[in-house]
Amino acid sequence: MTGHTDAVTSPAPERGRHVPDGVWICVLALLTAVAPLATDMYLPVLPDVAADLGASASAAQLTLTAFLVGLASGQLVIGPLSDGWGRRRLVLAGTVLLFLASVAAAFAPSVPVLVAARFLQGFGGAAGVVLSRAMISDRTSGDRTARLFSLMMAINGIAPVVAPVLGSSLGGPIGWRGIFGVLAALALVMLASSALAVRETLPVTARSAGGLRRTLSDVRALLRRRRYVGYVLAFATAFAMMFAYISGSPFVLQQTLGLSTTQYAIAFGVNAMGLVTGSIVSGRLSSRIAPRRQLVTAVGLLVVLCAALTVTVLLGAARWPVLVLLFGILTAQGFVLGNSSALASGEVRDRAGTGSALLGATQFGLGALVSPLVGSSATVMAVAMLVAAALSASALATLTRGAPVRAR
Repeated sequence: MTGHTDAVTSPAPERGRHVPDGVWICVLALLTAVAPLATDMYLPVLPDVAADLGASASAAQLTLTAFLVGLASGQLVIGPLSDGWGRRRLVLAGTVLLFLASVAAAFAPSVPVLVAARFLQGFGGAAGVVLSRAMISDRTSGDRTARLFSLMMAINGIAPVVAPVLGSSLGGPIGWRGIFGVLAALALVMLASSALAVRETLPVTARSAGGLRRTLSDVRALLRRRRYVGYVLAFATAFAMMFAYISGSPFVLQQTLGLSTTQYAIAFGVNAMGLVTGSIVSGRLSSRIAPRRQLVTAVGLLVVLCAALTVTVLLGAARWPVLVLLFGILTAQGFVLGNSSALASGEVRDRAGTGSALLGATQFGLGALVSPLVGSSATVMAVAMLVAAALSASALATLTRGAPVRAR
């Protein structure tokens, strides 16, 4: 870990006790882990939620969609605010909201109440997601940023490995309500870690004047940056492809392929390990192979693998070919997510909070759109993944043409 974290540099002296860079990055990874933790722990018991509340599969998936909408809208609000107010206090406030919403979800008596609680849970958790990226952009540049994004995602990748196993093992003894109680406890851990280890990274002299007019002006300015938009779309569509898998996998792997709840959790964890491995390897290669080159190669591989998955499903969805292809797809994702987000951040370093907000809002907005469309159909899941991968490749080819090979 020290091989990566020693590259972190701070633009200005930070107040308070010095926090080692490795600890700082781990805390940021924990803050961004809210998304995989709040979805993957929940996935194995999603059919139980539907049965307990008398809802359909699509209605149960709507609770996942509400969480993603909260993540998207929260980032649009919190990211631009942080460019004027600073990062740290918004991280702390958002984590408090995450805790309160998790408690509300644990006691939800109906699907509408659960949907509302999940939205607030996502909105609060958005602070950690959007501001972790902005903090890295505040303190690093170029290939260093790509290495740290990849490192953070590798650490963060532990969450989707552990979460479904916890979800399936805890689902029996404590039920889906108890799982939300566990998420509330994790939110308290995030809050304590942030209070102790997260220092302000945006000096007062670097902050911009707030206000809706300024925010809208910043958003318009960023949307005119062609390469930034291209990297954002490449990242967000690749993420939507992953969420087609995430939302469809509990039904496809268990009902279509015949995996038990425990087998599903193991398969999901193995695939998540592929994502972790890809992120680690990508970070280690960043000094020798430019982030953009890694990104272009990985997105092309995603298109090929998703096409193979679609053909396999149409021919009968045999268990092992599907599982192997899904593992390959998640491993390739490890090369896509860190590099595309780092390249996007490099294009908008002067407005890091707003840039991170647009990236995250597009990311989770598309994820929210895709999730309820997949349902329980293996064919729909595979086709959705292929379309998303093709859109990612198209965004790279058309909007980032002529971009420098090295990140800024």
